[in-house]
Amino acid sequence: QVLLVESGGGLVQPGGSLRLSCVAPRAIFSVFSPLHLGWYRQAPGKERELVASISGGQAITYTDSVKGRFTISRNNSRKTVYLQMNRLRPEDTAVYYCNALGATNEPKYGWGQGTQVIVSS
Repeated sequence: QVLLVESGGGLVQPGGSLRLSCVAPRAIFSVFSPLHLGWYRQAPGKERELVASISGGQAITYTDSVKGRFTISRNNSRKTVYLQMNRLRPEDTAVYYCNALGATNEPKYGWGQGTQVIVSS
């Protein structure tokens, strides 16, 4: 099963910043560059939601609640996708996951462990 590996979460005060990283497994190195990649999050008691995505052609989308605060980027040579999160809010608290998106934006691979982000004073 293909699983991407997330890291970079932690405890941060409101207004703080974190940078999340997600590394692809070797099994998909050869197809990484054209992949449409996304960062998702799941807060306690809520459904998983797509927060940001970046296509192979660098087209980027954000959910409204993070626009202007979060920045998604990718490094194809490192097979890594990043999520820079600034001006964090308590409502950003969640487990963050990355995945590739299929043709109809469905998750393409399995879900990894995610990385926990807690925004609290």
